[in-house]
Amino acid sequence: MQLQWYPGHMTKAKRAMQEDIKLIDVVIELVDARIPFSSKNPDIDSLASGKSRILVLNKADMAEQAATKQWEKYYEAKGYFAVAVNATKRNELKAIHPLIQKACKEKIERDRKRGILNRPVRAMIAGIPNVGKSTFINSFAGKSCAKTGNKPGVTKGKQWIRLNKQVELLDTPGILWPKFEDPAVGLRLAFIGSIKDELLNRTEVAMELIGFIRKSYPGKIEQLYHVGETGKPEEILERIGMVRKCLAKGETVDFERTSALILDDFRHTRLGTLSLEFPAAV
Repeated sequence: MQLQWYPGHMTKAKRAMQEDIKLIDVVIELVDARIPFSSKNPDIDSLASGKSRILVLNKADMAEQAATKQWEKYYEAKGYFAVAVNATKRNELKAIHPLIQKACKEKIERDRKRGILNRPVRAMIAGIPNVGKSTFINSFAGKSCAKTGNKPGVTKGKQWIRLNKQVELLDTPGILWPKFEDPAVGLRLAFIGSIKDELLNRTEVAMELIGFIRKSYPGKIEQLYHVGETGKPEEILERIGMVRKCLAKGETVDFERTSALILDDFRHTRLGTLSLEFPAAV
């Protein structure tokens, strides 16, 4: 299935980032640990060219731990400072501070030689919608600085946040890129909720998710829903709807409600900690 979503406000946000990047020492990019490749915006690479880079694999508690370790090594080999976290756990974010100092070591040394002492490092927080940037900032700062929500596009404008004497953060709105060259990338973004559900055919998305889970994590669907995993994804979807009583008039399965249920179960890890892509496949 083809998925495209690039509202006008994203063009504006990208333009603003191009201006703001001149003020920045390091770019901290958040990706979703379940899809660290598909949730990484290639536009940020061009915007942040020449800047120090930190890649935060957020929502690591929702992904398969072994796969996340592989992704950390994958991005470290590409020159990023990479770290996996659950941004809702503030103690896990302590690892970010030394990474910022390490990433900006040359800049700090240049300032010192010029006699500029204690100038804060300026870090831009970037990432696509719904990877948890606002939650990350609030946990990192230890206070509620940014709006949070479970829908993409909650953060609309930019805001500077003073973390401490050493670091200032610039929050930016989540932006996608204009076109997904690989349809599978758009599909994975739909799975995690980075594209608004209202813009999707949820039944198609849910059936694709069923197909992936059955192939990559056999037994998970049967374990949660107590239905067989044989047959077409549509048949499995129908069985789940019957078991979970997602019924329309005439006792027929309401596919829309059942699809919403499955996507919600996946996004809240009721199906377990699952990774949707692996370094060996990219």
